[in-house]
Amino acid sequence: QVQLVESGGGLVQAGGSLRLSCAASGRTFSLYGRGWFRQAPGKEREFVAGINWTGGSTYYSDSVKGRFTISRDNAKNTVYLQMNSLQPEDTAVYYCAASRLSVRPSVHDYEYEYWGQGTQVTVSS
Repeated sequence: QVQLVESGGGLVQAGGSLRLSCAASGRTFSLYGRGWFRQAPGKEREFVAGINWTGGSTYYSDSVKGRFTISRDNAKNTVYLQMNSLQPEDTAVYYCAASRLSVRPSVHDYEYEYWGQGTQVTVSS
C-alpha cells in the first residue's frame, strides 16, 4: 500500500519556524516530482512548493518565496519543507504529494497522483 505520511506540524508563534517531513512507503518516489500544498479554512487548496526528482529544480509560490525551502532525500524516500518567518496567514493544513512529472515541479494539484493525509500548521499572532 502506497502511503505518504506528513509530520512536523504544530502550533508556533509568528516569526517562528517549523520543519515538515513527508515520508513515503509502499514504493519508491525517487523518480517523482514532489510538492507541498496547503488549505486554509474556507479556502481552496493552493500550491506552496515543488521539487523535481533530482532536487536540482525547485519552485515556490510568491507568498512563501524566501521563507520556505523544499528539499528531498531520495535515499530516505522523504521530502521536507523548512518554514521560517511563519505568519498567521500561513495557518493551514499542509499536504505533501507526488507526481509522475519528474523533470520540473508542477504547481497544479491535478498533476499529482499521490497525497498524504495532511498535517496542521497553526501560527499565532
